[in-house]
This record gives sequence, structure tokens and C-alpha cells, in this order.
Amino acid sequence: MTRKPAFAVSPSNPALKEIQTEPKRKPDMPYAPAMRIESPCGLLFISGATPSPLYHKHPHDISEHVHPNAIEDQTRRAMETIKSILEHEGLTWTDIVKVTKYLTDIRDQDGMVSVLKEYFGDWTPASTTVCVNQLSTQGARIELDMIAAFPVGK
Repeated sequence: MTRKPAFAVSPSNPALKEIQTEPKRKPDMPYAPAMRIESPCGLLFISGATPSPLYHKHPHDISEHVHPNAIEDQTRRAMETIKSILEHEGLTWTDIVKVTKYLTDIRDQDGMVSVLKEYFGDWTPASTTVCVNQLSTQGARIELDMIAAFPVGK
């Protein structure tokens, strides 16, 4: 699979491209789900994913942000959002080079890691885990952002 055309290109730097997997939902988003940098080996910076739907209204409509309680279920929701972005760009989990994990309770780390292993298998990108006081929506216990690298020529 090859990359799809970008939703928008930076007017000051044509190597920077905004990715919207659902362009018609752009008005609901104050940020891009991902940014692509094109070079011999382009990079994709994936915005933080929570258990909330990727596309949701801003300001938040709390009815769109009903989260399961278990960290494993919240992690799967965030990973499925990221998976949709990777698939949109023709990438896989083994193209991820960096993961930043934000937890509201560091005791959730083992449950989160077990779910990440379901997706990454034996692939282990660079990683940082940060414990924070609160995330963007009430009840969200995890947020994940990632950086992926495009294979040369893809």
C-alpha cells in the first residue's frame, strides 16, 4: 500500500503534510491526527490518542467521551485509533520508532504494556512513560503518541 495524498501541505514548508483520515470531520478537530515529513525516510508524528473517538467535537461534548474503566480496554481504544492512522498511511506497527505513554495512575503500566505487546509483538520502539494528573477528558486514564518512519521510497 502506498501513501495517500495529504489533506494539507504547509505553505512555508512543502515537506510538512497534514494527515486527516476522515477529511469531512476536520471541522471537529483543533489538531491533526498526524503530520507527515517527507524526505528520503519520511517521518509521521501521530498526535496523542485517548480512549475517546479520534474525531469528536470541540469544545468537548461529554456524551462522545464515555470510556471503559479498565486500562486494558482504554489502551485498546487508543491503539485502534493509532492503527487507523498507520493503515491510512500504509504503515505497520514495525514502522513505529518512538512511543510516549501518558498515564494518570502509574500502577496501570503493567496492564497497558500487556496490550501494547498484543499490537507490537516482539517489536520494541523507543519509549517514554509519564504519569500525569489528568488527561483531556474526564475518565481517560491513558494517552499515547507515536512517531513512525516511512520505508525509503514509500
